Amino acid sequence: MAGEAVRPPVDLVGPEWTAEPLGHNPLNGATGGIWRVDRGRRNAILKITTPPGRDGVPAHWVTSSDPGHWNYWRREALAYRDGLADTAYAAAGIRAPALLEWIDRPDGSVALWLEHVDGVPGTAATPASLGEFAERLGAGHATWLGRRRDEPWLSRDWMRDYTTTRPVTEPIPWDHPTAAAAWPPELRAGLQELWLRRYDVLRATDDLPRTLCHHDVWPMNLVVDDSGPVLLDWSFVGPGPLGEDAANLILDTFFDGLVDLDLIDEVVELVTAGYLRGLGGAVDAATVRRAIGLTGAAKYFWLAPLMLSRVTATPTKISQTYDVRDAVAMFTGRRRPLELVATWFQQTR
Repeated sequence: MAGEAVRPPVDLVGPEWTAEPLGHNPLNGATGGIWRVDRGRRNAILKITTPPGRDGVPAHWVTSSDPGHWNYWRREALAYRDGLADTAYAAAGIRAPALLEWIDRPDGSVALWLEHVDGVPGTAATPASLGEFAERLGAGHATWLGRRRDEPWLSRDWMRDYTTTRPVTEPIPWDHPTAAAAWPPELRAGLQELWLRRYDVLRATDDLPRTLCHHDVWPMNLVVDDSGPVLLDWSFVGPGPLGEDAANLILDTFFDGLVDLDLIDEVVELVTAGYLRGLGGAVDAATVRRAIGLTGAAKYFWLAPLMLSRVTATPTKISQTYDVRDAVAMFTGRRRPLELVATWFQQTR
């Protein structure tokens, strides 16, 4: 499910206001709900962030009170309050929604009233517009090369912490009939090799130039209005390797079946070219291309093993977030982006 069909708490939204639940990852314990609220004269977004201890949260999505943890529950609220979200890539023309109000609630949660951005969602973006956004993203990353922020609530090592704790069950059935029907033997072999060498791949990303990463750049977190691109959901922001956000934009545009797969080659080309233009020669092109491939492989070495850990012989839905396809359709639909992951892995060895 992509949202929770419940009204916001009555202490925040009275019966005279209309509230529409918005799509998000309900498995993540950090998010207690997101709504678009008609407050009479203007719409606003209400987002509730919740501390550790919420019932029914899967182990991987449990939040932490450790400020450097990959899923620290207050990080996004602090990124808005302290201005980092809005200024991180401002010089490149990327902004965040404005924080309208912060409310500390009696149950320990924080309610954020945010600007409602009325524009073109990232899922409706063209390859050209994604390339233009990638150019701005590259320019934003260029400003952070060799620089650090001192906020203790920035994620410490987000990609390693997130990927190595994914709930993969071994042994992994690489020849499961559903996978064998959708993924050719060479793809399964490549993904298996990536899984076995995952720690080597992660270590290799440590040698890449470092920048300030959003860590969740994908179409669902992008809206383009008259002011330009607006980047949503700053829950994971922190230092990371160059190329990671660009690689994630390419792959996550297609993994959940939200955008036509026929566009993938064009998106790869235009996002890579745009990111290079934005960096403006601050890092040589060969390093940047290697960084995109290496971080793409590092970011998603777990995905195929996780899918195989969950699938059964009977087609069933194996996702509870954005991708609502059954197992057969999901395996088929993810073949092309997983081929890209496997190719990137081979090219960066």
